[in-house]
Amino acid sequence: MKQLIKNKSFLIVITLVVGILLGWLIKPTKTISEPPSEHIHQEETAGVSSIYTCSMHPQIRQSEPGDCPICGMDLIPLESDIAEVDPMSISMTATAIQLADVQTMVVGKEKGIKTLRLPGKIQVDERLLFTQASHIPGRIEQLMVNFTGEYIAKGQTIALVYSPELVTSQEELLQAYKIKDEQPALFKAAVAKLKNWKVTDEQIQKILTTEKVIKNFPIKANVSGYVSQKFANLGDHLDMGQAIYEVSNLSRVWVLFDVYEAEIPWVKTGDKVAYTLQAIPGKTFKGEIDYLDPIIDPVTRVAHARISVDNPDLKFKPEMFVSGVVNSTVSGDDAAIVVPKTAVMWTGTRSIVYVKKSTTEGLKFQLREVTLGSALGAAYIITSGLESGEEIVVNGAFSVDAAAQLAGKPSMMSPEDGVASSGHNHGEISKAKGKEVSNKIPLSKTSKTDLAQLFEYYFDLKNALVTDDLLKAKSTAADMLKSLSKLDQTSFEEKAHMDWSKYHAVLSGLLEKVNSQSSLADIRKNFLSISDKMISITEISKGYTHSLYVQRCPMADANNGASWLSKSDEVLNPYFGKAMLTCGEVIKRIR
Repeated sequence: MKQLIKNKSFLIVITLVVGILLGWLIKPTKTISEPPSEHIHQEETAGVSSIYTCSMHPQIRQSEPGDCPICGMDLIPLESDIAEVDPMSISMTATAIQLADVQTMVVGKEKGIKTLRLPGKIQVDERLLFTQASHIPGRIEQLMVNFTGEYIAKGQTIALVYSPELVTSQEELLQAYKIKDEQPALFKAAVAKLKNWKVTDEQIQKILTTEKVIKNFPIKANVSGYVSQKFANLGDHLDMGQAIYEVSNLSRVWVLFDVYEAEIPWVKTGDKVAYTLQAIPGKTFKGEIDYLDPIIDPVTRVAHARISVDNPDLKFKPEMFVSGVVNSTVSGDDAAIVVPKTAVMWTGTRSIVYVKKSTTEGLKFQLREVTLGSALGAAYIITSGLESGEEIVVNGAFSVDAAAQLAGKPSMMSPEDGVASSGHNHGEISKAKGKEVSNKIPLSKTSKTDLAQLFEYYFDLKNALVTDDLLKAKSTAADMLKSLSKLDQTSFEEKAHMDWSKYHAVLSGLLEKVNSQSSLADIRKNFLSISDKMISITEISKGYTHSLYVQRCPMADANNGASWLSKSDEVLNPYFGKAMLTCGEVIKRIR
């Protein structure tokens, strides 16, 4: 038994030795020329480096993740733009387009129709408005019509008047009648005198027959209609021709629509109007404008468009509210390019759309500046900038614009962009290529001197806000206001004087407002408008002899962005002061 165990142990040892020997003999030789797969992958990607940017400050570009040197936000990866051949277009993947809900449409020419909604009222036809007057002087002894709204018929007795003059004339008639045969001319004169007071032949004959004077003489209605105003009461003394009632004939009325100044070019005589009344729900009436006021009401700032309507059953009552609709076409143009308002982004001075381009590299969107014509409800007429057949973004344009800003491409607020920096840019603000703005308005020597002083006070105000100095900001604004008030406008040349007058009143109001403000936040809101006006003045005049820089911070004004002027290209932010001193960039240089 022991011998058998020894034999088994020996066989196991022999088998292990043989296995080790065979394994060593068949082991493959290490090939030095074959690198590891990880190394191969590194070699393939070595030529492409990731770029990181700030979502709020797209001009910041770094080759590694970190924080934005301006606002401290985390940097995000920027998609590679190696494939971007057109620096003026932004590429978006199909997934990005779907997530942003970007929708497009092909523009074409169509008939521009503007729908106007006009409020209005039913009014009395002024041609059927009459005044019922007393044709004799005297005292009202009795009124047969005692309230407004009462109907009177032509020839109806409406009042009894005691007139001493008329009584005397009747007595003269009776005396003349007695000597009619001897002095017929006297009798005729007495009759004529009574007829001048509207006494009828029947009344004259009654006086002669009864030989009695009519003391309370009846006043007859001249027209039929409804009493709209009552001017006299029982016992009143009347002069000859004095009004007793105003009478309105409502068999025909006017529908008067209010047309505001901006809508006047769209409304003309002959236009068809569909209108409804609150008092008659569920029914639409139609009419044609037969008159348009040539003068605008100075108080309400509206003109009236009129429709004349027959009103036999009196369903239209004066002062009823009316709502009308007019569909007006663009005058002079049979067809025009019309785009939805959602397609247009408006900056205040420019209007832009994004045009879709299909290329071999994929879908691209290009910013296009357009000129807007009239607004047609939910659409605009485009007068220039687009051609029929082009495809534009009608929904999601702001998402496309945001992608363009992040990629450093031209965008709504940064039209001069288009060359994105790469590599290490540790907080340095990229300066857009400034465009020289040509001076348009010549100024006299005195005007230049006065304006230069005004600019110096503006820069002092900006510097006070940069250093968060409230008292300095208020005192500088007061100095700037004094400089503005002392500026001799008569020294401007004629055209410059007209342009300057547009800014003088606005600047004065803004600077006066600073004096009553007690916080830097309020003053900075005012400074935004002040800067806009000063930038405009700079661009249209030669008021400052040295180069100026227009700088902009996209985070100011609740992330709407705000601009200011600076004498140097160094960015010192007046809207955030020390909190975010270098937030911003140069967007333009003005010489």
